[in-house]
Amino acid sequence: MTDDGWEPPSVLLAVDLVILTLRDARLHVLLVERGVEPYQGAFALPGGFLHDEGEAIEAAARRELAEEAGLFDVHLEVIGVYGEPGRDPRGRVVSVSHLAIAPRLPDPIAGTDAVSACWTPVEDVLSIPAHVKLAFDHRRILADGVERARTKLEHTSLATAFCGETFTISELQQVYEAVWGVGLDPRNFYRKVQNARGFIVAAGPMRRPQNGRPARLFKAGPIQALYPPMVRSAQIEHTVSGGHAVEIAPEGGERT
Repeated sequence: MTDDGWEPPSVLLAVDLVILTLRDARLHVLLVERGVEPYQGAFALPGGFLHDEGEAIEAAARRELAEEAGLFDVHLEVIGVYGEPGRDPRGRVVSVSHLAIAPRLPDPIAGTDAVSACWTPVEDVLSIPAHVKLAFDHRRILADGVERARTKLEHTSLATAFCGETFTISELQQVYEAVWGVGLDPRNFYRKVQNARGFIVAAGPMRRPQNGRPARLFKAGPIQALYPPMVRSAQIEHTVSGGHAVEIAPEGGERT
C-alpha cells in the first residue's frame, strides 16, 4: 500500500501458445487436455504462469513450448495481450499469447499439468458449432493466431517452408488452401505466384506422374517479403459449407 492508501491490484502473468502446423494437408493446432482445475478434462492451448518475477515473458513462452511440445528452435511472435476480468476463475490473469507456426512438427508430449497433448484440426475448434470446445478464452486466442498465420502467408514466403525442397504450383496452392481454409482458382493462383517476383524459381526437370500431364518443379526463391502480396480478397475463393463448395466473391467485387 502506498502513502495515499492506494494498493496495487493482484495480477498474475501467464503465457499461452498457438502452435500451428500442417498435417495431412490440414491446418492443425496443438491442444492439451487439462489435468487440473479449473476446466479439468477440457482442452486448452498450452501455456502457464511465469515461474517468478525474474523470468522474462519470452523465456516463459519458450519454456512452455519445450515442456508442452518438445520444441526448441521455433520462431515465436506475440499475438496479443488478453486480460479481460473474469477470463480465469482463479483471479485476474493477464496472458501474453504467442504464435509458433512451422512445418513437420513432431507428435507432442504432454506437460506437467496436462493429461495428454494432441494435434487437432483447426476447423474442429473454430467451426460453428465447434466439435472441440476450449477452456478459458482460448478459442478467441486461437482465432487471432490463425488470422495472424493467414496474414503471414499473404505477405511472406512462409508457405514454401511447408513444401518439399522442390514442389509444384499445385502443391504450393494446397498449403494456401489449408491455412486459409478456402479453395482457390488454379489459374488466378498461378498468376499471382508468378507476379510475386522472387517468390519461387524453376528447379530442374518436370515431374512426370503416372497419370496426367507433366508438372514443372519449383523451389523457394531468394525473397521473404512478397510484393505484390498474395491477398486473399483479390480472387474468387471457395469455402466448404455443408459439404458443398460455395463461391465467395472478392471483397467489393461480384461473382463471376
